[in-house]
Amino acid sequence: MPRVQDLGITIGLGVPGPLNAITDVPGVRVGHATINADLADGCAVRTGVTVIEPRPGHARQSPCFAGVHVLNGNGDATGLEWVREAGLLTSPIAFTNTHSVGVVRDSLIALEREKLPPDDKAVYWSMPVVLETFDGLLNDINGFHVKPAHVRQALLAASAGLPQEGAVGGGCGMICHEFKGGIGTASRRLPAEQGGWTVGAIVQANHGKRESLLVGGYPVGRYLADAHSPFDAQLPHPGMGSIAVTLATDAPLLPHQCARLAQRASIGIARTGGGTEDSSGDIFIAFATGNNGLPLADYASKGAFTTPLLMVNNNHISELFAAAAEAVEEAIINALLVANTMVGHAGHRVEGLGAEQLLVALNKAGWRPGKAVARS
Repeated sequence: MPRVQDLGITIGLGVPGPLNAITDVPGVRVGHATINADLADGCAVRTGVTVIEPRPGHARQSPCFAGVHVLNGNGDATGLEWVREAGLLTSPIAFTNTHSVGVVRDSLIALEREKLPPDDKAVYWSMPVVLETFDGLLNDINGFHVKPAHVRQALLAASAGLPQEGAVGGGCGMICHEFKGGIGTASRRLPAEQGGWTVGAIVQANHGKRESLLVGGYPVGRYLADAHSPFDAQLPHPGMGSIAVTLATDAPLLPHQCARLAQRASIGIARTGGGTEDSSGDIFIAFATGNNGLPLADYASKGAFTTPLLMVNNNHISELFAAAAEAVEEAIINALLVANTMVGHAGHRVEGLGAEQLLVALNKAGWRPGKAVARS
């Protein structure tokens, strides 16, 4: 399926990395386990798990600085309070559906335990980061179909290549701007004179009203309302849902700077016409791999009293903020473009946003290939 840049649509002024994905940040890996099945009892299962590994190897043994931002709290997550307090990410990050947060969290702990050496006698505790969005219109969410085996499958599938997008992993049953949504990713790489760092984003997009959709600043939503049959699984409130965002960078950011980077996901969401709904849980985490050798997340040996660190000076951080906003903006549109029409639980049908439909709407809104974005 075509992505944004395959259609000649330019989002912002930044330059994507080679994959235009979060995996352009060295060491980051993404894996999915997708559950797409029709059961004998008539239930449709459209769900799954997505995992993001911040560094090669065991995350607990190689933590990185991280920060969190909540745009709207009608959602849930695990592990974020310790990230806020300590500024460290010590686990993979997982996306799943609202009612599977617990099993994914517990499974990540159990799988991490398996990796510990048999002679490791350290006092063990773990608070992995799991984010959620609600897929209960297309998925039999109360059937609790995500199992520990799916979390293991996602971890085993994690790779540094271009991640699958659309209706995969945790995004299998998600809806975005009343079209089929799901997983999307993008990246921006700064030029050498601005540090040469990369910022990558991956989203689980399950938010927004159709009429409010913007692409490159153009109000395409108003031209898509009648593009095909109305969304038949009517939402109790148009625009309800959530978006989970993970940002990664190889820049040497400190925890408070990671939190500032996470805030800029809000700008990318706003540029696509989202971020204004009471019924949307919009929770973001950003991590930075630019500092190595941070203290391990255990107390078996206290080690040195200090750790030498690098940090990006604030007078050079704005470019990273701009990169984060653009990457999130493009990741959302990628999620929409790649996700196909889906029929799910109770026969609910959600149409995919086809590339041709989007281009027609863009042209009606005044866009032409090569034309600058219509930023307000």
